[in-house]
Amino acid sequence: MRSLDLHPIFRNNRDIELALRQFLFACVQSGEPTAEIIPGKGSGQLKRRVLAFLDQKHIRRLYARHEEDPRNPGRIVVHFR
Repeated sequence: MRSLDLHPIFRNNRDIELALRQFLFACVQSGEPTAEIIPGKGSGQLKRRVLAFLDQKHIRRLYARHEEDPRNPGRIVVHFR
């Protein structure tokens, strides 16, 4: 399972979107069944930003579904087709 930790780039919106886009495309190309994105717990602002990115129509086509890890709310698991 591939993993993307957003802690090092959490302050720059452009870097966050670029990292998420590259990560998702790489996962699709490699045929990964699942991947994890780690926005962290914090105030939840970065997590909301990641979820908004994932819910965009053109990004939504890349994966089947996403969910929060019930044991770790600072982790989002993305399931691919």
